[in-house]
Amino acid sequence: MAIEVRIPTILRPHTGGAKTVEGAGATLSELFDDLEARHSGLKDRLVQNDDLRKFVNVYVNDEDVRFQGGLNAPVSDGDVVTVLPAVAGG
Repeated sequence: MAIEVRIPTILRPHTGGAKTVEGAGATLSELFDDLEARHSGLKDRLVQNDDLRKFVNVYVNDEDVRFQGGLNAPVSDGDVVTVLPAVAGG
């Protein structure tokens, strides 16, 4: 069993158009490294200076990773990771 990662429309060019991809790792950082190996350019859109990009929200099983250790947040097989770009407007 792998970790399911839900990809927003804006990042799907990096996944060949896939809405979801699978990856592996013990932490969010390791998962992103694994995804980068499979989908080149994806990690750069999520991480900057060894931290999550300011306008990217990531959830593990509906829990905001910023409150779970950020890139050090634990992940395991069967988890669902959702990537959401921040939205602004009026």
